[in-house]
Amino acid sequence: MITQLAPHAADFGTSPMERAWPREAVCSVPRVPGHIIEAAGSERRRDVARAQEGSPPVDPRHFELLEAARRALPEGFKTELSGDIIVMQASPSAMHQLNLSKVRQQFDAHVPPGYIDSGNTDLESPQTAKVRNPDLTYLPEEAMATTESSVPAELALIAVEIVSPSNPENDWVGKLRDYPLMGIPLYLIVDARQKVVTLFNEPENGRYRLREDAAFGETVHIPEPFGFALDTGVFRPY
Repeated sequence: MITQLAPHAADFGTSPMERAWPREAVCSVPRVPGHIIEAAGSERRRDVARAQEGSPPVDPRHFELLEAARRALPEGFKTELSGDIIVMQASPSAMHQLNLSKVRQQFDAHVPPGYIDSGNTDLESPQTAKVRNPDLTYLPEEAMATTESSVPAELALIAVEIVSPSNPENDWVGKLRDYPLMGIPLYLIVDARQKVVTLFNEPENGRYRLREDAAFGETVHIPEPFGFALDTGVFRPY
């Protein structure tokens, strides 16, 4: 198990596979001036605002294009927005879902009052022109009592991703770049290809300060508000 300062997302790759371009469909949209909306939560709002200083201006049409892409795709595709890139992925494998259920079971036993799990909710950060849909997150129940298709990203307690064998860079690079900017305090990656679980923690100035790695079979300390030791021995490798 290793705990260290987290590297920049672009420098992360542990193998040529992490540094290769992912097999995903992407399309670019123009980057032009737009508007900024206020984020929720006083302390988190200040931290997020500091991280987002210097971010590109947002064009509301980016979100319109995201919705158009979703309407055009077959059922089962996940579609996300990262700046001027729309990322589209096919449905995950059964093994992916099995490992996700093992993560969810452990987190559900330690979720703080007033929060619920969600595995298919858009986390939206208009300030940074990002819409991400993590495999698992925990959000305030009140924030989920809406007919909208997305909630403010900074309300999420954590983002959990199970790495896809065909698209590892989306989790290891793209989301590692986006989640701290979006104000998400914890980012957990389960990589069954490498038999490793990695926790990124303490976002600061647009990146995570801390990183903890554990091989399958070791434990990972999940900090408050969950506060428990994650058992990685239950995960299945590819």
